[in-house]
Amino acid sequence: MPSRTSSAEAPAPARRRQWQAARKLLAIRLDASGDVLMCTPALHALVGGGAALTLLSSPAGALVGARSHAVQAVMPYAAPWMKAATGATSSAHSAMVDTLRAQQFDGAVIFTTYSQSALPGAMLCWEAGIPLRLAYCRENPYALLTDWIPEAEPDSGVRHEVVRQLDLVAKVGYTTKRLPLTLAISGADYAAAVLALATEDIDPKADWLLLHPGATAASRRYPAWLWSEVVDLLGRRQTMPLVFSGSAEEAGLIARIQENCSTRTVSLAGKLDFGGMAAAVRMATLLVSGNSAPAHVAAACQTPVVDLYALTNPQHTPWMVPCRVLSHPVPCQYCYRSICPYAHHACLAGISPAQVVDAVSDLLLECGHKARAINL
Repeated sequence: MPSRTSSAEAPAPARRRQWQAARKLLAIRLDASGDVLMCTPALHALVGGGAALTLLSSPAGALVGARSHAVQAVMPYAAPWMKAATGATSSAHSAMVDTLRAQQFDGAVIFTTYSQSALPGAMLCWEAGIPLRLAYCRENPYALLTDWIPEAEPDSGVRHEVVRQLDLVAKVGYTTKRLPLTLAISGADYAAAVLALATEDIDPKADWLLLHPGATAASRRYPAWLWSEVVDLLGRRQTMPLVFSGSAEEAGLIARIQENCSTRTVSLAGKLDFGGMAAAVRMATLLVSGNSAPAHVAAACQTPVVDLYALTNPQHTPWMVPCRVLSHPVPCQYCYRSICPYAHHACLAGISPAQVVDAVSDLLLECGHKARAINL
């Protein structure tokens, strides 16, 4: 059975020594791919002492873990306590407990946003017999966590998600100078993106703009009719090809945008998997996106990004990348809702297409067009 010693009973230096002696660590981040990307600096901190790291993540987040140099193994898991989980069963939970127990991890770090509870993940690790368990938690976790960091957000202010997770692992002695987001893009990823672009007569080595209008939450999508205006303004202001990206489910949204503008665009919706999308972001001169996964991929790739940032929450802005973050102040900001509770989407709809195009022009000028050191 795991240790039932509470964090208050162990001196901090002794606890840090236990963590530093750990050779096999589990990181739990059960959110979407963008959230896992913002966790990559903390993941690098965890392996700085030579420990092997396994990532337990959502199926979408696992795609990032598979492309992280910090992660040795990835375990996809649609946890029943997460928003996106469907079809979860108690037998799947029991099977995951057995899988984790068989791995004999020395310690587990449970990464959450401040609006989430770490207790289900802590229970999972406790049941699996993992002796060291670290997380932020609002409630007293008692024996479920050996190292409990009381949740202070948002009452004491809100940190960027990257800083939040770096601060967590630093509590037990893990730090890093590797602060940018990281994502490994394979030759196969580049080949898939090049082929998709070539099919649309787009030269990946030339300058072109990538536009990503989709987002998993409806509250974070810039209105389609405004996207159409942005496209036409971009077409009048510059000559670079305009390329849409998105999932197969977002193809209809992109088609509606295209139907209402006169400027030629091409769509890669549904034609690329996550790796191919990441390669396309890396090759693009600039990305225009909402605050969704591609904006964080752009940060990892150092592709300049204009972020149409819904004010649903404050902590997910682009990290350490040339950017422009556009939003419209509203009294209801930081509502943390996936669907706009007032149905006006004012924090996004208040951003004019001219503002978007001005931001694109300013950022292109600032970056001198991105240096294209891409070996295809």
